[in-house]
Amino acid sequence: MLKLSILDQSPVSAGVSHREAVQQTVQLAQLADRLGYTRFWVSEHHNSQGLAGSSPEVLLSTLAARTSRIRLGSGGVLLPHYSAYKVAENFRMLEALYPGRIDLGIGRAPGGTPHTAKALRGAEANLFEGLERFPAQLSDLVGFLTDTIEPGHVFEGIRATPLVESMPQVWLLGSTGQSGVYASQVGAAFCFAHFINGAGGQQAVRSYRSSFQPSALNVVPQATVCIYVLCAETTAEAEEQATSIDLRILQMEKGEFTGVKSPKEAASYVYSDWDQTRIRDNRSRMIIGNPSQVRDGLRRIADSYGVDEVMVVTGGYRAETRRQTLELLAEMFRLRPRLTG
Repeated sequence: MLKLSILDQSPVSAGVSHREAVQQTVQLAQLADRLGYTRFWVSEHHNSQGLAGSSPEVLLSTLAARTSRIRLGSGGVLLPHYSAYKVAENFRMLEALYPGRIDLGIGRAPGGTPHTAKALRGAEANLFEGLERFPAQLSDLVGFLTDTIEPGHVFEGIRATPLVESMPQVWLLGSTGQSGVYASQVGAAFCFAHFINGAGGQQAVRSYRSSFQPSALNVVPQATVCIYVLCAETTAEAEEQATSIDLRILQMEKGEFTGVKSPKEAASYVYSDWDQTRIRDNRSRMIIGNPSQVRDGLRRIADSYGVDEVMVVTGGYRAETRRQTLELLAEMFRLRPRLTG
């Protein structure tokens, strides 16, 4: 049976405050925990009017306290902005508090504009240098998490605390094959962001598996794929709600990082021929439809990637739309709900 997981970006719909958007993420995690989803990840974006999730580590501590079973993780921490040592300590702390439930997803993207990236790293930071340093940062991070910093290393003798007997599961996230290369080199798990790039992911996962090097992180390769999903009782309802996703992605491509618009607002938007082409192309990054259509679509994407777990990014204008998607998928895939009471 296909395992299902969730990536939530804390989207901000028009008329909704950032505080409310974050609370919606908390409620969605609690629902996913009750319904039997495998894991729930939260993203990192900065200086964004349309996405409220800027600090996965802080949000994860609340999500873990308010759930009981589901794995929780970052999708992902943008390592080039930060100290590998501090990231290791943050996630060791989470692992100490919630052992066996924490995933550390690592990304290479800036998560915002170059101007915002400078605010994160310091005004004098060289943004290109951050990407060049990523392999060394990743190596240091793994060393701190596994207590394998080698003699002679500049950080020899330094350990990430708290000292715990277990460790978070490390994932590399990416929309190209390069993150898969890094993941295979250190023995991390790999998640391909099909919701960002709908082409080339299958080959990236195959290459990751073929070049995987066992390590203290994993003995065998582990991969998943992440895709936009919107499920409703009928195809017509799903298509109507999906217009909000279509417009949001289109506006992001234009550099317009506003909140999620309603289907009514999406219907009144004036689309150019180029806009219509982009919307059609972007549908390759989504699975939209009624329960049976979405079920078949998820099985096809899983088969094409050769994975037994798919992560979904739920979209739509209203929080109720996201909750409906989770509930319908849980029923369709016969997830095992957590017993309460």
